[in-house]
Amino acid sequence: MPTARITVDREFTIGPVPRRLFGSFVEHMGRCVYTGIYEPGHPQADEHGYRRDVLDLTREMGVSIVRYPGGNFVSGYRWEDGIGPVDQRPRRIDGAWHTIETNAFGLHEFAGWANEAGVEMQEAINLGTAGVEEARAIVEYANHPGGTAWSDKRIANGAKDPFGIKVWNLGNELDGEWQIGHKTAEEYGRLAQEAGKAMRLVDPSIELIAVGSSNAHMPTFGQWEYTVLSHAYDVVDYISLHAYYQEHDGDVRSFLASANDMDYFIESVIATVDAVKAKKSSSKQVNLSFDEWNVWYQQRGDADDQLHVIEQKAQWREHPRLIEDTYNVTDAIVVGTYLNSLLRHGDRVTIANQAQLVNVIAPIRAEENGPAWRQTIYWPFARVAELAKGQILRTATTGDRFESAQYGDADVVDASVTYDAERGRVAVFLANRGLDDDADVTVTLNGFTAKSISRAEVLTIPEGGNRNSVNTEQDQNAVAPTKLDRVAVQDGLVRVTMPALSWAAVELEVTEA
Repeated sequence: MPTARITVDREFTIGPVPRRLFGSFVEHMGRCVYTGIYEPGHPQADEHGYRRDVLDLTREMGVSIVRYPGGNFVSGYRWEDGIGPVDQRPRRIDGAWHTIETNAFGLHEFAGWANEAGVEMQEAINLGTAGVEEARAIVEYANHPGGTAWSDKRIANGAKDPFGIKVWNLGNELDGEWQIGHKTAEEYGRLAQEAGKAMRLVDPSIELIAVGSSNAHMPTFGQWEYTVLSHAYDVVDYISLHAYYQEHDGDVRSFLASANDMDYFIESVIATVDAVKAKKSSSKQVNLSFDEWNVWYQQRGDADDQLHVIEQKAQWREHPRLIEDTYNVTDAIVVGTYLNSLLRHGDRVTIANQAQLVNVIAPIRAEENGPAWRQTIYWPFARVAELAKGQILRTATTGDRFESAQYGDADVVDASVTYDAERGRVAVFLANRGLDDDADVTVTLNGFTAKSISRAEVLTIPEGGNRNSVNTEQDQNAVAPTKLDRVAVQDGLVRVTMPALSWAAVELEVTEA
C-alpha cells in the first residue's frame, strides 16, 4: 500500500484563503449563456429569463466571482451591442466561435444574474478590435453614478445605481495567433498601459488584469510577461494565466501528474513578475489571476484542430453545442489536484476562474427545456469552496511517488490544508493518484490538538463502475461524494486510508496546542 505523510504547522502559513480563488467563467460560447444560465421560457426560468436550477447549483457550488463575456469572444465584441431595448439590439457574426450572437444577453442581464447568483462581476474588455476609448467608456457606463453621457445612458436603460465592477480583464489571450487582434508583447503592453490608465482616470478604485501567456508552452512564454509588465506594471494589479489539460492516448499517469505543470506555470510567472518588480525598484506587488483553468479534451481521435472542428459544428448558428465535455471520475480527481495547486500558491494567485460554468467544458450541464445537473468535477470545487477558510497552511509531503512520461515524478498523494481559527477547524484536501492501490495517509498537525472529525467525504469510483464513470441526464448522481469511513484521530495524528483513484475532504475540529 502506498504511504504518505502530510505535515503542517500552525505557525507556517502561506496566507489567507482568497475567496476569489473560487471563481468561474461565463463566455458567449456554445450553450454557456443561452440555454445555460439564461433561457426565457424554460420551466425553471424566472421573470428575467435566468434558469433557477442553474442559479441554485451555482450558489451551492460556492462560486465567488465570474469572468464575463470572454474568452476569445471578447476580442471582437462591441459591448454597446448588449445594452438598451433587447428588440433593438443588433445580431452580429461572432468570428471567434463561428456563430451568430443575438445580443439578447448583455451587460445589464449579466449584472442582474450575478446579483441573483451572489457572485462578484469580473468584466473583460475588448483590446483586440477595440482600444482606449471603448475601455474608458464601458467603465464610465458601468461605474459612474450619473450626470455624464455614458452613465446617464445606463440609467436610461434601467439601472439607476452603478454596477460597481471592481475587477477588469484588459483583453484576452492576445499572445495567441488565433485571437482576433493578436498583438506582439510590445504592442499589447503599450495598449494595456494606456487603456488601464484611461480606465483608472474614470474609476481609480478598479483592479486591472493584464493578459499573460495563454499557456506555459507558448513560444513567447516568459518573455511575453516580462515585456508586457515592463510597460504596464505600474497600472495593473494582476497578470493572467490560462491552462487546460487532458488525458492523451491513454497516458493516464501524465494526466494525473499534470498539476506539476500548473505548479511550474505559476512559479515561473511569479518569478518573472518579481524580476520586473526588481528591475523597476518597485514596492508594488502584482499578483496572478489564473482566470482560465480546467480539463478540456481538445484532441479526441483525429480531431487535432479543435478550432476547425468548432467552426464546422457552429456553421453560423445561434448557441450550437460546442465542447460539451462529459467528465469522469479521473477528471474529477485531477481537478481536485488543480485546486490543491491553487491553494498552495494562494499568496500570489488571488483570483482564479474555472472555465466554464455551464455546458461548455463545465461542472454544470443543462438541457434546453430540460434538467440541470452536476458533473463529476463539480464536487471537488464545491467542497473546497465550502471548507477552505481562514489561513492556508504550508504542507510538507513525504512518501511514495510515481513516474509520468510528460510531467516527471509526482507524489502519489497530493494535498492542501487550511485552518479556520474562528471555527476551530482544519480542512485537509487529499487526492490519491494511485490507480490500483489504496493509500495510507498520516497527517501531522503541529501546533494543534485534533479533537474529532467533523466531516469526511470521498469521491471515487462508484460501486460497479470504473474510472470512466460519469454523471448523465439519466443518471445524475452516479458519481458523488460518499462518507469516508477509514479515517480516525489516533495519538494526535490523523490517519486516512484512501481508495485507489480518489479525492477526499476531511474537516477536523481542533484546538491550538
